Parts: sequence; C-alpha cells; structure tokens
Amino acid sequence: MTKDDLNAPPTIRVFSLNCWGLKFLAKYRHERLSEIGNQIAAISPPPDIVGLQECWTQQDYLAIREKTEHILPHGKFYHSGIFGGGLAILSRWPIEESSMWRYPLNGRPTAFFRGDWFVGKGVACARVRFGRRRKDVAEIFCTHLHAPYEAEPNDSYICHRTAQAWEIAKLMRGAAERGHLVIGLGDFNMIPLSLAHRIIETHTPCRDVWRLLHPDSSIGAAKDPVERKRERPMPTAEYSIKENGATCDSALNTWRWNEAHRKRLEKGEDVVIEPVVEDPRAKRLDYIFFSSGEHSPTALSKSESRPSAEVDTWALQDVKVGMMMRHPELKCSLSDHFSVEATLVRSAYPADYSRPSSSSLDEAGFKSSLLPVAVYDEILGMILKYTAREYRQRRLRLAHFGTELALAIACLIGVWWVPHNFVAFILMLVSSLGLAAGVIDGLIGGLFVGSELRALREFDWEIRNARAKAVAEKSTGDTKAGVVTNDKQNGV
Repeated sequence: MTKDDLNAPPTIRVFSLNCWGLKFLAKYRHERLSEIGNQIAAISPPPDIVGLQECWTQQDYLAIREKTEHILPHGKFYHSGIFGGGLAILSRWPIEESSMWRYPLNGRPTAFFRGDWFVGKGVACARVRFGRRRKDVAEIFCTHLHAPYEAEPNDSYICHRTAQAWEIAKLMRGAAERGHLVIGLGDFNMIPLSLAHRIIETHTPCRDVWRLLHPDSSIGAAKDPVERKRERPMPTAEYSIKENGATCDSALNTWRWNEAHRKRLEKGEDVVIEPVVEDPRAKRLDYIFFSSGEHSPTALSKSESRPSAEVDTWALQDVKVGMMMRHPELKCSLSDHFSVEATLVRSAYPADYSRPSSSSLDEAGFKSSLLPVAVYDEILGMILKYTAREYRQRRLRLAHFGTELALAIACLIGVWWVPHNFVAFILMLVSSLGLAAGVIDGLIGGLFVGSELRALREFDWEIRNARAKAVAEKSTGDTKAGVVTNDKQNGV
C-alpha cells in the first residue's frame, strides 16, 4: 500500500451498473460482461468504488476482476439464495468487513418464471477504509430491489419493494450514525419520489445524487401518468440521459429497440439512433445515494472554495449516466441498463459551523425527519391488503393439499374393486400426481406463506412505531405553533 493510499483521498468516484448477466437467458452474456470489464478499466479518471448488479456467475465476475484488478485490486462476489444474489463490489481500497443481508420479503416461489425469490435478493454490504484516520471509512450498500411487473400502485409486489427500501434505509442510517461515509447504490427498480424513494431519503440522511444536481428532473417515463401530470414537453433521448438521468428503457439502448432494428443489428448493420429522437419510455431506475456521517449531503458549487475547517465532510461534485458505448464487434449495448457515475469531493464546514439546535434533533443526533402520517397510513393499508391476500392463499393451498390427500386415499381404496388393471394404473397415476402437487402447495402454504406473514408482522410493527413517532412529533409541533400564536396575540 502506498503513502497516497494511506491518506484520505480528495475525491471518491462511484460507479454502479446493472450488467444484465442472466445465465442462459441474457444474450451474449459473457462477451458483454467481459467488455464491461474493459470499459470500466478504461474510465479516466478510474472509479474507486464499483457496484455491480445482475452479475450472476463467478465466471463473469472473475472476467471483470481480471480486467480491472490494476485499478480495483479488492473485490467481493456475494452469494445468496438458490442461484446467487447477482451482486458484487469492487474497491480501490481493502474491504475490511463484508456481509450479505437477505430481504425478509422478496417475491414468491410460485412465481418461478420471475425468479426474484430464487435469487435471494438482498443488500451486499462492504466496509472500506480509505485513509489512516479512524473516521476514514466508507460503508457501501449495493442492492437490486424486487422488479415491478405492473405500474404502481397496482404492482402486486409493491409491498415487497417498499419493505426492501425500508430494510436498506435502516442499514444506511445505522452506518451514518457511526459517522461513516455512506454510499448506497444499485438498481432500485423505483422511480424518483415514489414511495420507496421517499422512504430512503426520509429515514436516512442519504440523498439521491442525481436530484441534488438536477432537482427538476423527471419522476418517471414521459408516458407515465405521474410524469404527464407535470405537463413537460416530450424529452429527446439526449435530454433523457443528460438531464433526467435515464438509465433504463432508453431509445439509445439496443436491447430496447424494436424487432426490425434488432434484426438489422444481428445482420451486422451498424444501426444508429439519433439523439434527437423522442424518448417516451426512458426512466431512471439506477441510483447512487450518499451521506457524510451526520451531515446532510450537498452539491459543491463549481465556484465554491474550501474554507479552513475543523470538520471535514463529503460533497457531490458531479454525476452522469455512463456505459453507453456498444460492444466493438457485436454492436449491441453492453447491458440493458446504462451506468450511473458520481464523484464525491472532500469538502469542509467552516470553523464557526454550528449544528442545529438540540430541539430539532432526535435521540440519534440527526435532524428529525419523518414522513407525513398519511404516508404511514398508506403503507399500513398496503400491508393489511397484502396480508389478507396471503391468508387467502394459505387457506387455498392448505385446502388443496387436504383435498389431494383425501383423493389419493380414495384412489388407493378404489383400486381394490376396479375390474381392470389399466384402470387401477390410471387411478394410481392421477392420485400420485395430484398428491405431489398438493404436497408442494401444502409446503408453500404452510411454510413459505407462514414465514412471509411473520415478516409482514415485523414490517407492520416498525411502520406503526414510526407512525407513532410522527404523530408525537406533529403534536409537539402543533403545540409549539399554538404557543407562538398565543404569544403573538398577547404581544410577547
């Protein structure tokens, strides 16, 4: 380790990409991920922290490591679930500690064609020391939340994704309370200002880096109702990238092209889409969140100088969408997502900086920030609705098991009196297959749904607890407002 590595760096460059590395399903998987490694290595200046999602195989991870090891000598591939978690973290600095936090709510085994439950989604956690001082620690949280299969609020998995956002928010808040630099990154499968997004930005001191620099950027695809309400003009593909930070469904991504364009590409034609085309589907699903310990993150002005200070912290310098190049031979995009890349710069508070008054801080020392009570009621209603659904599913599946068991016993008895052997064979075959299906349904209803219901109870308690705190805070605020009003009326 060099002397420069021991000293805290002036900047930290962060990179996040969903690689679309589904084994057997993603086209040109190995070729694309190998080229992703080449392109990460070619970034100038090079990234210091890299978070990868949908990097499912050790083979692809090692291919990327081989290409980037000279700039990112430390890395961790995370194992989870039946087929892995698809998460990896690469770092310029040593990874002191690492863990994989599985989400308690994560899909259903019956939706095997979607796979979220089987892959064991969660949060890849890594603790990185980038300097000699005790506080020179970054805690990295890389994740891939449950995919939306319908538009909100009709998404049947919105309860899962909301609970997952709540879980990663707790992990990031804990790291911030330890005074560490917190970096949360990944494919969050949410649009800006959605419920999951608001949970993360409210229940942690972390902020979405894109909205720090582009506060008026889109909050969904141009065709989505939530964005149409803003009555903004239809964005071009270039505008979607540069201003809205769209990383998914871009008109410039070859994997989102129509069938005709893809066939031309497969024939070897170098099809080019002009950046001025309209882009109604592009949206932002990939994020980098960060906070610098107890201090609210900010964006550093280009003209801002760094004053002498007693307390140093980190600020956002810039953020951009990257990895838009195509494979040099296949001419396809390197993934069905683009990357999001941010540069954090060491900033400082002046020596006379004063923290907020203690009355505005919670017991952890952070400025108290809670969602409106109505939002907690919305989440509780969502949990109640989903819990009722799961109870119905449990009863139906257990009833199916009981019915199939009774039919199997009836068939076993019936074969004693059937006159022909082939009839006995059909009865045994049907009863065996039916009982097998019933046993599977019984196990899902009795074990999996039971586990899910217990996870829902935990989530319900935490939301109710946060709601009670929000109610108490609102009551305190109303009381203080009333005192101020009375004082004014009394001439104080």
